[in-house]
Amino acid sequence: MMKTQVTVQTSSGCTRQDRAGLFGAGQAAGLSLLADDLTRQQDGRSRPEILAAVARRWLAATASADSKMVRAVAGLDGRLVQPSEPSAYGAGSTPPGLSSSTQARTGAITLSGNEVGWAINPVEAAGQVIGVVYVQDRSVTDGSPVVDVASDGDDRAGPLSAGLALVVLVPVCLVFGLLSTRKLIKRIQRLAAGAATMAAGDLTTRVPVSAGDEIGRLEEGFNVMAERVVAAGRAERELAGAQARRLERTRIARELHDSVSQDLFSLSLVARSLRRTLPESSRFQEQAESMEKTVEHTMREMRAMLLQLRPIALEEAGLVATLRDLCEAFQVRLGVTVETDLHEVRLGPGAEHAVLRIVQEALSNATRHGGAQRIELRLRQKGEEIEIVVRDYGRGFDMARKHDSHGMGLEMMRERVIEVGGVIEVVSAPGSGTTVRVRVPAEEA
Repeated sequence: MMKTQVTVQTSSGCTRQDRAGLFGAGQAAGLSLLADDLTRQQDGRSRPEILAAVARRWLAATASADSKMVRAVAGLDGRLVQPSEPSAYGAGSTPPGLSSSTQARTGAITLSGNEVGWAINPVEAAGQVIGVVYVQDRSVTDGSPVVDVASDGDDRAGPLSAGLALVVLVPVCLVFGLLSTRKLIKRIQRLAAGAATMAAGDLTTRVPVSAGDEIGRLEEGFNVMAERVVAAGRAERELAGAQARRLERTRIARELHDSVSQDLFSLSLVARSLRRTLPESSRFQEQAESMEKTVEHTMREMRAMLLQLRPIALEEAGLVATLRDLCEAFQVRLGVTVETDLHEVRLGPGAEHAVLRIVQEALSNATRHGGAQRIELRLRQKGEEIEIVVRDYGRGFDMARKHDSHGMGLEMMRERVIEVGGVIEVVSAPGSGTTVRVRVPAEEA
């Protein structure tokens, strides 16, 4: 084993005062950074409170460091704001060399026959001195200028140098660690606050994406999740509304069928019986025939209305099959001839439902208001558009005049077409029937 001697000079070179001054300067720089950070937070603390907070953190972080280096923080009045570490001086005391002056300086005192170096260095916050760091170097207690250090051939530093380096580096690393993670912690806190706000019911909450790192991807993912939650809620509300409308249509259709339709049928039997009972020469014969025709016309309109209100399982059969079923129902129940030319097309669920209701409304208008006995229905795809044509050979109407019977149905069709981004064209004239032509965009392949 090779023995190495480390010489501690007390009269020239690196003295105890120099070591204390070097150590104090490093600590003061680190504490100034931490004090600056606390000042920028603007949490209402005064400078003495900031200095006390900095002192607590520093002394707690260096509590296990070399006990031969006494460390303390003093205010502008020259008194310690916290007990020193190790506990050589109490809070409010004034160790040797301390005063109300905040200028950096060093000196030496004699304790138990040994020379002890001390140093004072200012601590700043936002460019203003708020206190000082006070250190004492008690690393040599026996007055000997030479410290023997055992070595096994490696150039390792002795306990004095290693302890001094540890005491200098630990607080500085702590301060820089706090400074470097403060922004990261704020971003995480912002994410947590956004999640809490969304959990409370505010679905408009979003967080700014401040970087492209892992936290930034979390922020971006949070915003995407929020958008999907909003979209899912909207879709759920729309589905609930559509279901409620279907149930209401079903209820109305059932009520009309069970009450009004039955009464109309009974009235038609009475009118027919009355017409057959009255003699041909009776002056009431004409009124009986008129009443019978009126009741038959009303029943026809009622059947068309019930067909319009009937629920159709579009999701199960598909659009083309559902349209064929609808046309067959009009032929069987109303005696109307419906000629179809239907082709498979690319439409989304929402557009399919709109097309079905448009055709249903057009057929109902043709039979109820146009008195049509023959109707043509075409469905085909032209490029990126779907064309639907409903043409009837009924009475038609004057488009220059407003008709309540046609107006409401046409307005409903226009609203449905606009909802799916399409266009509608209606052509009619008295005695020439009516043609409804609708074009909607096809779903992307």
